[in-house]
Amino acid sequence: MAEVIAGLRDNTIVARKKLDRRIASGLWLSAAVIRELEQHPERIRLLKGVLSEGDLVCYTLNTFPFGDFHSDRVKEQVYLPDWADPVRLDYTRRCSRLLAELMPAGVEGSLSTVPLGFKEFPRAADFQSRCIDQLLVLAESLDQLHDETGQVIRLAIEPEPCCVLETTREVLQFFDALYAAAEQRQQLEIARRHLGVCYDVCHQAVEFEEIADSVRQLNQAEVRINKMHLTSAVQIDAPRENAEARQQLAHFVEPRYLHQTFARSGEGSLVHQLDLTPELCLSPPETFASASAWRVHFHVPVNHEQFGALGTTRAELKAGIAAAAGLDYAPHLEVETYTWGVLPGEAPSSLADGLVKELAATMELMGPHRRETAVETGRENRVSE
Repeated sequence: MAEVIAGLRDNTIVARKKLDRRIASGLWLSAAVIRELEQHPERIRLLKGVLSEGDLVCYTLNTFPFGDFHSDRVKEQVYLPDWADPVRLDYTRRCSRLLAELMPAGVEGSLSTVPLGFKEFPRAADFQSRCIDQLLVLAESLDQLHDETGQVIRLAIEPEPCCVLETTREVLQFFDALYAAAEQRQQLEIARRHLGVCYDVCHQAVEFEEIADSVRQLNQAEVRINKMHLTSAVQIDAPRENAEARQQLAHFVEPRYLHQTFARSGEGSLVHQLDLTPELCLSPPETFASASAWRVHFHVPVNHEQFGALGTTRAELKAGIAAAAGLDYAPHLEVETYTWGVLPGEAPSSLADGLVKELAATMELMGPHRRETAVETGRENRVSE
């Protein structure tokens, strides 16, 4: 907990003061921190006090990483435990109870979580049904928490490349099965209220999905976007001819996080590699070399249109913000660049300065949509870092 407090004071509160606008703090609290807070309730009061002193609110938690997200090697371990494991359910429930204490009254909360599991891991034949069972138990728990506290908290399942849920089509198919199971158990209303998705724009851009169409499909299927991550991926156009960009991309290879890499041919077909490697960058196989574009799951600061010789998917970020503004509810909007510690190249003068640039750029992109939503619906999108 001391590390969380230090992060808030050294980075988030400093960024909030430099930005001179009120922002929310989207917290990640590992299972170890949650246990610490349960064992020492006075530290919850300390956390609330620090948020208050920084003029911050907290209404969203990242409950995707369970263990140490900043250890030397995270990679595929970040997807464990999966949603078939009771440990995942227990951790998420405990996070929901803490969030209910941290949230201001009258503000809805959200918890982002793993996309069920990782496709490369072995799974039992009943994996999906076990996930559904546990998600419906969580929905009941969140509904009961609302009855007890008055706080509405929604789960946001976050699709990601190479995971059990990665494409919009897979998400729609899963929610069809989830809703069917909920209806059989007379839990459909609770499931729709408390279960939805965390739409990470970087993730869907890496899949070369059309963001506006993807959001439209989810909305038509009544799959609620409870949280949207405003994020950008790395992009290379015409990789065969762009040796400079591929050489720069080789510097993005690092041992901590997984960087799923997708290539699209001129005809639109996709190939992918599970992680970025120097060999892929410098001596790509023909399926990658002949592609029209590559996109890499490496979150880069969202204020960049270019990153040296590399492009970014900032155009897709703009499409995501516009799509969110078109919904008849307001998802939580969170800038989620977690890669500062492994980002190659010249670092900002401080992490807080980097965050300020991201948030200022995001608010500028949101500007026209904020005015439109204020006039048409009287609602306001919220941005957190």
